[in-house]
Amino acid sequence: MKIRAILAGALLLGCSIFELLGATPIERSVSPSGQFVIYGGDAAWRGAVSALAERTKANLLAVLQRRDQWGAAIVVNLQSPAANLPEIPATALRFSQTGSGLKLQLDLTISRKMDFGAMERELLRAILLEMIYRNQPGIASGATYVEPPNWLIEGLLALAPNCDRTSLTNALAVPGRITPLDELLWERPELLDSAGRLLYRAYSFALVQLLIERADGHAHLGRYIDNLSFTSNDPLADLQAVFPQLAGNDQKIWKSKIADIKSSGRADLLTFSQTEEKLSSLLQTKFVGTGGRDKFLSFEDLCQKKPAPAQRLALQKFSQELLLLAAQANPALRSVVQDYQQVSAQLALGKLRGLAARLADLKTLRSKLSSRMTEIDDYLNWFEATQLSTRSGLFEDCLNPSSLETPSRGHRKDSFSAYLDAMETQF
Repeated sequence: MKIRAILAGALLLGCSIFELLGATPIERSVSPSGQFVIYGGDAAWRGAVSALAERTKANLLAVLQRRDQWGAAIVVNLQSPAANLPEIPATALRFSQTGSGLKLQLDLTISRKMDFGAMERELLRAILLEMIYRNQPGIASGATYVEPPNWLIEGLLALAPNCDRTSLTNALAVPGRITPLDELLWERPELLDSAGRLLYRAYSFALVQLLIERADGHAHLGRYIDNLSFTSNDPLADLQAVFPQLAGNDQKIWKSKIADIKSSGRADLLTFSQTEEKLSSLLQTKFVGTGGRDKFLSFEDLCQKKPAPAQRLALQKFSQELLLLAAQANPALRSVVQDYQQVSAQLALGKLRGLAARLADLKTLRSKLSSRMTEIDDYLNWFEATQLSTRSGLFEDCLNPSSLETPSRGHRKDSFSAYLDAMETQF
């Protein structure tokens, strides 16, 4: 009896422990938009991944000039590196069709040495996959899925507002053969060396920028992404079907675009005053009113109500001009120009919430930056006028050629130096 009682007690205790363990909730975080559900890691890691995912999606929507209308959640699983399984890749994207719909899971191995660029790339790949198959719930299980092309991913990442494109423009500026457009669409960057991958990213940036610069290019690029699941084995023909301007003239347009980027890359950055002058001129652009008393409206006036279709087209062109200015803007004002570009892109989508306050903050920031730069200029002028007459003499020997003919100073008098001097006189 005692043995049975002991066994029964042990079994009851084991069941209780199992229930407690099963009831323990797995720590997770949900991003602000609700699309990204992040498991594993600590709160800091989950917050950082959530911010990166939302920023990546916001950059994509800004390029496509679309609202956020996600349909399937993306599960992000954060895992620590395993010493006994070193072959596990740092990123792994799993995409499948279930009875309840699409299932997207991105496994990320987190560590201090992880590549955040690769993480952003896989997050964008997952976002594009969800966008491609968002309206196709009836896909058979086991069917082949079409992934977004690598040139599209690399080009969209290079167009992000926080991306430094200096290395890309420098790569295109190197003399050499321009890769034809049809070859670029078939190229596999994972088979290239580091220099080849850099050039591939530069070409991808040029191609995506070329596409969105076409008439209604943002909407056409979004339509191209929506139809990627129906693509053929001819990527150039698929691209020309959405962008008919490329048909029969793609190579000429492609070479012209590369030449434009080369020339813009060789241009020097604007000074602070030049950037401020160009920005002020752009912000004074007048937009045609919708009738009534106001024939023309300023950029700030447009932020008060949703723009009309004609005004949205003008805002898209205005946003593109701000994007071009940001490429040559002085570093002190570049982020300000990029913020204005983001405001104009949101306004073109009809999103008015918080824009007036954001414009007021940008105006205040520009005023403070201008005052500070004026103070810096005044100080440099004062320093040049009053302080540069006092020379340190540290570089006079280097700058004065006559100093090379002057005799050198006396040698040291230690025994070893005296021995070397004696040997020099004999030989």
